[in-house]
Amino acid sequence: MNDTHVTVVGNVVDSPRRVSLENGTVTNFRLASTARRFDGQTQEFVDAGTFWVDVECWNDLSGNVSGSVSKGDPVIVQGTLTTHSWESENGRRSTPRIRAVSVGHNLARGIGVFKRSRSARPAEAVPAPVQPGDEELLRGRDYEEGPEMLHSVDTADLATEPAHG
Repeated sequence: MNDTHVTVVGNVVDSPRRVSLENGTVTNFRLASTARRFDGQTQEFVDAGTFWVDVECWNDLSGNVSGSVSKGDPVIVQGTLTTHSWESENGRRSTPRIRAVSVGHNLARGIGVFKRSRSARPAEAVPAPVQPGDEELLRGRDYEEGPEMLHSVDTADLATEPAHG
């Protein structure tokens, strides 16, 4: 197949809208991605053109996006690029659209808290504590509290505000 797979980094510009259809649920929102470049003459960063794209998210992704993403959020969207066309009173119109396979908050612009929507597999047994002298990192144990932590995070400071819509 000749699908065009893209990853777009930008900001959500309207509140996501969720609709139930016969063939599943879909959540749609509009994304704006503005390129920035360094202008050597002025020695400043300047905005270049903005790419506007509609994003559609189906089924499980639809529910997760509608419960997690709000207008203004910085996000990263990965999916298949298509063109949506229609007839208007001014003739044939079209706009780019991404059928998303994944959507996430851009953690370069803030912090996030992940909550699994449902268990994909049974809980695994917790491995034994690392003994002094062990050099190997154990899967699932790479975020330990202790004096060697880079940053401490108080989860009480992380507001879990539902998406507006």
